[in-house]
Amino acid sequence: MESLLHYTWKHRLFPLTPLTTTGGRHVEVIDPGMENRNDGPDFFNAKVKIDGTLWVGNVEIHVNASDWYLHGHDTDKRYDSVVLHVVATADREVMRTDCTPIPQMVLQVPQHIVDNYRELLDADRYPPCYRIIPDLSSLTVHSWMSSLLYERLDQRAELIAARYEAHDKNWDDALFCTLARNFGFGTNGEAFDEWARRIDFRAVDKHADNLLQVEAFFFGQAGLLDEATVPAYYHDALHEDTYFQALKREYAFLAHKFSLHPMEATMWRLLGMRPANFPHVRLAQLASLYHEHRISVSKLLTATDKAAITALLRVEASPYWDTHYTFASTPSAPMKKRVTDSAVTLLLINSVAPFYYSYGRRKDSERYCEQAIALLEQLKAENNYIIRIWTDCGLLVKNAADSQALIQLKKQYCDRRDCLRCRIGYEFLKREYGVDKS
Repeated sequence: MESLLHYTWKHRLFPLTPLTTTGGRHVEVIDPGMENRNDGPDFFNAKVKIDGTLWVGNVEIHVNASDWYLHGHDTDKRYDSVVLHVVATADREVMRTDCTPIPQMVLQVPQHIVDNYRELLDADRYPPCYRIIPDLSSLTVHSWMSSLLYERLDQRAELIAARYEAHDKNWDDALFCTLARNFGFGTNGEAFDEWARRIDFRAVDKHADNLLQVEAFFFGQAGLLDEATVPAYYHDALHEDTYFQALKREYAFLAHKFSLHPMEATMWRLLGMRPANFPHVRLAQLASLYHEHRISVSKLLTATDKAAITALLRVEASPYWDTHYTFASTPSAPMKKRVTDSAVTLLLINSVAPFYYSYGRRKDSERYCEQAIALLEQLKAENNYIIRIWTDCGLLVKNAADSQALIQLKKQYCDRRDCLRCRIGYEFLKREYGVDKS
């Protein structure tokens, strides 16, 4: 109930009846103030007229007036600046620390807002606000989608900045770790994240011109060269697999030289995955990417268009993987294990664009932030169940910028039922008429 009181106050969705204090004085809300999500009063710098006198200060909101004392506000000087206490039930008067009374107003949440909110919370389909989508103005949709996109890029920029700090402020390492994370394509994202944290790139650099040694680094640190992690019936095949044995010998040498410690191989998932997405194949592709020096911050920043960036990521695994998806597996029909166009597109969306944005923020350069947005606007929208549901509701999704915004909407708002912070939720809640509830 308190969240709805906050919402009603913030958006000034007041009943049509005159507003008065519990003492009968007339209240006019000039400005509800700035919402505070941290400790302290709920709204800062509100402006209210009480019987014609303008008061500028803070506003506190509670369901019951007695919550003022339950929360200890009567002894907290931060609340002495409260000029109006807004409540659903005025079960007692409230005082500041100096015992001066605070004007108090009962605010009833309009019934249609309560009903609409319950409908959103109780809906058994996604999105719960689907009925209002066709009625939204293009301005409302565009502004909200734009905000969601920047919100998503901000979150990802923070993760990339953390990688930058963790790797001694080396942008190339942060870029490669970001790509590695997204080479997991969801299922193995966490495993690739853990793997990348265990890679000593300065050690790899000493052997970067030797592809077999780079692969030994990568597979060894992934824990995939330990025969104990492979079913016993594969052991004979492993012993006869000259490539696997060569990797083992190289890793033993490198592990001793650089004091390497591999991750737990149990983190990797293969069940239910397409073979082309097996971690073995993806690690081999990453090794080729690193060995060929295809990707670096300087190359990324000087790439002039989407085609140039795409060319940097179109890499293929070494020849062994033409006929394998795991070590010692039965050889398959020969096929180059290239990073496909669809995979490249996902890497551009989830790695390159956020990296541009993070780099731009760190360097205080609007150019690279704008480049991130421009890249997303050039790419096709993702085709997944989240996007299909929104398009089925009538929302136009033109490109990857739109699809990223909608993914952010679902994960950060819809999944949390945080409709009170959503602009579409706002449009749904405030409507008293014109929505067919049949």
